[in-house]
Formats: sequence, structure tokens, C-alpha cells
Amino acid sequence: MNIPTLPSSRDVLSDDPWMKIERATGQWFVVHTKSRQEKAFSQTLNAMSIAHFLPLIIRTSYHGRRKFNAQVPLFPSYVFLRGELDDAYLADRTKRIASVIPVVDQEQISNELRNLYLALTRKAPLDPFPYLKKGIRVEVRSGPFEGIQGIIEDRSKNDRLILQIETLGRATSLEIDGSLLEPLE
Repeated sequence: MNIPTLPSSRDVLSDDPWMKIERATGQWFVVHTKSRQEKAFSQTLNAMSIAHFLPLIIRTSYHGRRKFNAQVPLFPSYVFLRGELDDAYLADRTKRIASVIPVVDQEQISNELRNLYLALTRKAPLDPFPYLKKGIRVEVRSGPFEGIQGIIEDRSKNDRLILQIETLGRATSLEIDGSLLEPLE
């Protein structure tokens, strides 16, 4: 009689995609892809055996009465590549990327991406969120305040959006959820 055996922790770890990335030699590069090329670029990197990380989330959309779930990049147009400079050059030749961005602090990005990977594997409800900092100009993209523009005053639980009337030299503030805001360029 065959008794099924559970995989050992070593076997589980060897199948873990992140462990394969961690074992890869070289440094991290941030690859800025052309529009909507992230998944195709990831498949190309897989075929070339180049270690990389493309964080994907499930996005639900509705078309009429139909509900659709699709895997979409958490950071549109960005893939994280780990390898040698030659790997970055090979990736550049795929004609799917706009630029390769070298990373100065390798330890920091490695830790940040590992944390992101762990959150994704534990099915954390992640939602793309613009990087907001004090002093940047933003616009409210949805909700009852849609279209309002202002400047970020404070980064706290809720962002404080400053609405200025420069002619009067006066301003007022509005507390709003940061996920509703998008930086203006």
C-alpha cells in the first residue's frame, strides 16, 4: 500500500519562485516596459532563464452584467529583473522595454520586493496606490470630490489636501483617502 508523503520543507522551498530569484546572481534592475508589455516580457524572460519578478494582482471589472477577473500588474509598465548587466542588455533587445533603470540600494529593493512577494502569496488585498509625498500637486480621481486639485500637506492616516486660492493668499484643507488621489505631472 502506497502512503502519500508530504513534501519536505526543503522541497517546498525549492519550488518557491522567490527562492529561485534569491539564488540568482547579479543585481536588481527596474525595467520600464512599453505599454501593456509586462506579461509578454515576463514570458520572454522565462524563456531566456533570466530571474525576474512581476507582481500581479486580480482586478475585477464589469462589462454590463458580466463580471471578469483578470491578473494585472500591480505596477503597470514595470518588471524587476535580477541578473548581470549582460542579462539587462539581453532584455533590452526584446524590443518590449522603454528603459532599464539601475538600482542603487540593492539590499533595500531586495527587502521591499521580498515583502511584496510575501504579501501577494498570502493573498493580501493590495491595490495600486500612488506614491504621495508632502508638497506634490494631486487630483481626486473618484468619489464625490472627483476633479478637485490641490497639494498634499500631510501624510497621515488620511491625506490632507490643501486647496489654495493664491490670489487671496489663503488656503483650506480637506482630509481625504490617499487611494482617491493621483499625482499630476
